[in-house]
Amino acid sequence: MGKYLDPKADLTFKKIFGEHKHLVISLLNALLPLEDDERVVSIEYWPAEKIPDRTEAEKYSIVDVCCKDNKQREFIVEMQMTWTDSFKKRVLLNASKAYVAQTKKGDDYERLQPVYALNFVNAEFMKDVEDYYHYYHLVHDKYTDKVIDGLHLIFVELPKFKPQTISEKKMQVLWLRFLTEINEYTQEVPAELLENEDVSEALEIVERAAFNDIEMRAYDKFWDSVSVQVTLENARKREKEETNAMIKEANAKFEAANAMIKEANAKEEAANAIIKEANAKAEAANAKAEAANAKAEAANAMIKEANAKAEEANAKEEAANAMIKEANAKAEEANAKAEEANAKVEEANAKTEAAKEKLLQTARNLKVMNIMTTAQIAEVTGLSNPEIEAL
Repeated sequence: MGKYLDPKADLTFKKIFGEHKHLVISLLNALLPLEDDERVVSIEYWPAEKIPDRTEAEKYSIVDVCCKDNKQREFIVEMQMTWTDSFKKRVLLNASKAYVAQTKKGDDYERLQPVYALNFVNAEFMKDVEDYYHYYHLVHDKYTDKVIDGLHLIFVELPKFKPQTISEKKMQVLWLRFLTEINEYTQEVPAELLENEDVSEALEIVERAAFNDIEMRAYDKFWDSVSVQVTLENARKREKEETNAMIKEANAKFEAANAMIKEANAKEEAANAIIKEANAKAEAANAKAEAANAKAEAANAMIKEANAKAEEANAKEEAANAMIKEANAKAEEANAKAEEANAKVEEANAKTEAAKEKLLQTARNLKVMNIMTTAQIAEVTGLSNPEIEAL
């Protein structure tokens, strides 16, 4: 068992900084972002009724010391043993309450003085940042030299702190080494801590021998409660992580489902577009088919009409052929009759010529006999005078 108790515990922290003004002044000047002319000179502790109320869990996870200096500036020093996401908001709320409580209705706002909340956190809460020291205040987002002096919130991640030898921050380094290196297992204190008057005094205060049995039971109860709180917080964190993992997985599945639905919708839209295009082509084809059918029907009607006309023409042709045949037959008959008539004519002509020849011979004989005149011969034979004279 070591010689010292852990200074981060409720009993030890308050004994050091809640009962020894010069030590809390040293701590404030070492850890706060103060210029030389702003350093704390003297302080008065807040009365008990002004200290913010704590829940049962916070009584064992948060240790605080509250005070005010001669300039009426307010200081809230807290040791947060476990980290919760709401801690920053609670710090801001308590600092805001302390700021507002400085004045009453009708008071001059010029009386308001800055409130500094110095918060030591025995856990890492900004894992993506290497720095252990975080300072928040109201500053212009573009002109960083323009500041509203009101609330100053400082968070120190103790597990991230590593011993340094920075001369201008010597006391800050010493106090942080004191808070991080001194505990129940400390066998030998570094010489740098013993050589500093304030830190050496703080070491004497946390010596185990300085505490009675009742105080030690309270000290042990505090750490038991912190262990329980840490266990519960870790359980909540694991549960939250598991829940977040499940939510993340569900979201991933949901996104995958949405992607599948989106892809299916895209395919459906593409299919609908293809169907629409096919329907349009089908409608166009149907229209062309209807036009072709109409043309085919018109052509069939024309063919039917042409066939009817052809049949009519054939009928007429047959009738004409029959008439021609009949005419040919009649023509043949007429030709036969004509031939027969011609034969008769020829026969008659022959007879006529024979008769005429006889008349000519008679007239010739009569002319030779010279018993009749030409006129008489013509009268007897029926020949003309020139025919008789030609004999």
